[in-house]
Amino acid sequence: MILKYRSINLPFKYPFTISKGTKTHQPALIVELEYFGIKGYGEAPAISYYNIPVEKMIEDLEAKKSFVEKFSFSDPERYWHYLHHLFPQNNFLVCALDMAGWDLAGKLKGKQLHELWGLDITKAPLTDYTIGIDSVEKMIEKIKEKPWPIYKIKVGFENDVETVAELRKHTNAIFRVDANAAWTLDEALIKIPLLKELGVELVEQPLSKDNWEGMKVLYDFSALPVFADESCVVESDVAKCAGHFHGVNIKLTKCSGITPARRMIKEAKELGLKTMIGCMNESSIGTAAIAQLAPLVDYIDMDGPLLLAEDVATGIGFTDGKIEYSTGAGLGITIDPF
Repeated sequence: MILKYRSINLPFKYPFTISKGTKTHQPALIVELEYFGIKGYGEAPAISYYNIPVEKMIEDLEAKKSFVEKFSFSDPERYWHYLHHLFPQNNFLVCALDMAGWDLAGKLKGKQLHELWGLDITKAPLTDYTIGIDSVEKMIEKIKEKPWPIYKIKVGFENDVETVAELRKHTNAIFRVDANAAWTLDEALIKIPLLKELGVELVEQPLSKDNWEGMKVLYDFSALPVFADESCVVESDVAKCAGHFHGVNIKLTKCSGITPARRMIKEAKELGLKTMIGCMNESSIGTAAIAQLAPLVDYIDMDGPLLLAEDVATGIGFTDGKIEYSTGAGLGITIDPF
């Protein structure tokens, strides 16, 4: 195994604002694993509020680079277990390497991952398109610029319900809202019925991630399904979400890759939870990994390449929310050589 990596810092088309802050670029680590001449790729975006910058990923990778390369690769799931023990405190890095391992596995067998798993891509749900927090005028402009069947609207600010009401005047599309843990229980109980009247389909992470008592109340009384995001990071969180949320949003970067994400989806379904795979503004590399899992879940949020002004790979696209898959093996992407 030969490991290479590089950091990227891709600009957004518009400054991207959620309740936690604003950013103009998305930094990420791209890894390449070469095995007998075949190359696999993976990605992990850096998210400031999880305190794992690209520099930390590189530092950890350099410290154990020889161990990453020494593994006798045969099965990506075995590789994930090895990496998980090698980097127990860095799920983001493990995700990038796990993704590259799966890309390799698919290429070695000449199949895209969804084919390896026997999934039907015609069953993949449509992806939403995110409207970040901005002035009402700017948010309306974004909707008009990007006609789409489903919008995910970032909320968690003063007059957010009124803003959603203004947006509703300009489209009949499905709305989902994401508070990114910004509401109190009292706010949520007031706002969610109003949002239902505005045609909102579901609410993501209404309360702070540790407010399980509040979420139990909201779960019992909410007029709309509530989905965990910040409250559902790793595998052990899925069971905790049952009885507190109606669904979970699983993110590859946070949970440490494709391997645990597949297990989380299975467990969530067994517990009666709805499932979503979300993105963290990945390029087409990480987005293509999400696409492989799409037929397994109820909802998809994988609009990273649509929000970014630049990309580093090709092979995944969208038409009116529908995922357009390539015919390439592995993740199905083509990336410029390192």
